[in-house]
Amino acid sequence: MSHGPLAGIRVLEFSQIVAGPFAGVALSDLGADVVKVEPLEGEARRNSAAVVPNEGKYFQSLNRGKRSLTVELSRPEGQEVIRRLVPHFDVVLLNYRAGVAERLGIDYATLSRLNPGLVYANITGFGDGGPYATRAGSDIVAQAYSGLMAAEAKVDEYGAPAPITGTTVIDRATGLAAAMGICAALFHRANTGEGQELHLSLLQTGLELLSHQVMREPVHDVTVRDPLLAELRAKRSAGATYDEIAAVRKAQGPRFASHRLYYGGYHTAEGALVLGAVTQQNRDAIRSILGMEDATDSADFDAAEPGNRERIEAWRLEIQELLLQRTAPEWVALFLAAGVPASVVNFPEEMADDVQVEAAGMMADLVHAVTGPQRVVGPLVRMSATPTEAVRAAPPLGHHSREVLAECGFSDAEIAALALAGVVARGG
Repeated sequence: MSHGPLAGIRVLEFSQIVAGPFAGVALSDLGADVVKVEPLEGEARRNSAAVVPNEGKYFQSLNRGKRSLTVELSRPEGQEVIRRLVPHFDVVLLNYRAGVAERLGIDYATLSRLNPGLVYANITGFGDGGPYATRAGSDIVAQAYSGLMAAEAKVDEYGAPAPITGTTVIDRATGLAAAMGICAALFHRANTGEGQELHLSLLQTGLELLSHQVMREPVHDVTVRDPLLAELRAKRSAGATYDEIAAVRKAQGPRFASHRLYYGGYHTAEGALVLGAVTQQNRDAIRSILGMEDATDSADFDAAEPGNRERIEAWRLEIQELLLQRTAPEWVALFLAAGVPASVVNFPEEMADDVQVEAAGMMADLVHAVTGPQRVVGPLVRMSATPTEAVRAAPPLGHHSREVLAECGFSDAEIAALALAGVVARGG
């Protein structure tokens, strides 16, 4: 039994890839009983880089804490199974392409008639209205469309646009937003008895991640935005390649480059480190430790002025030469003692055994029914009165089908008949 704040809440999850599954993990950690509905062959992501068939590490990380129910939704009998299940659930979470839910008969209008108190969270690529509402979306596409990709101006070895990180940042942020919205909608329902539909999109999340650049503000715009856009559009119209256009945006760097001397990465004698100085006090502390002098915090220093870019680069090279005199752990110890945010650059494969991660209880030990013992990243939130918990490993395909159907009033004979007809899998 869960003791989390969402104990007793039941979630029926129609999800794939990242955004929907990650929202389900967050809800499970908060105590909800999350049932993932999969086709009989399983979600395709189960076998992404899998060593054990159907049990890929990527899939497991995004589906822990859930139960698996397999239903063939393309068949009317499968859709009828869902209609019988919905009155027993509080939440439906879905991240199919726009229009798919209606085609399968699992849209909000249909399901809310069966359960008026239903909280229905619908994640799409481009939103629930507008000319692109039915367009397929994915994290990398949302990065491109929202401007997030171009904001970083990263390019690959061919000069073509490259995604901003090694993880699906828009997908995961959208999943968190969905979990937040569902919790708020459940609070509203507790007060009023009223269910509702929630709309989330990868595009909306991408815009929020860049909100300070997307927003319009006339004084700033006329000074910075409008000249930049004019130059970008001129390059684009002239047929410039992406890397050439991206270079225009990168050229804005000097305007903001001065503080990046102390907010970025460097090599050391062993390993790499990152400085995270966000105040002048932090920067002064670094200067003192390194024996550095520069003018970047002077009131009359303008990084965008001609010649100052070269001065900033010279100071950066000086800092780099100084940092090569010691190892990354040695420098970080000095910076931290002076109250400066700094860190050695770790690799993700090292982090499960990290001393801080261990001491703070950020990992959880689980046992998977197929692959055995595992350590997973635990809940994002810790709560004193209603403890959050990683309750179970990701489910084997269809493992809980019989269990879930029986809980919702299906007889053994009905379950056997549905399994024989290829509508559901019997499960464990």
